[in-house]
Amino acid sequence: MKSNRAYNCLLFQSHYDYFICVPYRTEINHSNAYHFKYSRRSKEHKSGLDYSKIIIASDSRYVGADDAIIDKDEYNETIRNIHRIKREALKYVDDYVAYRLGKKMMHEREYKRKYGYSTLRYFHKELGIVD
Repeated sequence: MKSNRAYNCLLFQSHYDYFICVPYRTEINHSNAYHFKYSRRSKEHKSGLDYSKIIIASDSRYVGADDAIIDKDEYNETIRNIHRIKREALKYVDDYVAYRLGKKMMHEREYKRKYGYSTLRYFHKELGIVD
């Protein structure tokens, strides 16, 4: 991540003891995301909410700060699809945790394709994964 640059995220509390922050991104070239379809920016870019760059925060002191500025049409599409986005983001995290704990089988190629560049590896403590 670039220092001194603001990142806007969709934040929600999980059913566990942590928050999930899904960043808005201008260019997403993989399927582990919610891709905007109706925004002006999505007509020129591959914008969306990127599940592979999820941040896990267990301390509410890391949540909040300044108000975010998000394109109005992307905000509206987010709100219209909030249940789907939350379900997909939770599944992305839950499947990762289950795989890492040996509770879910996944072919190595599928795992690498889905989680090879995921930020979740930096949040094992918060996710209850002992390495």
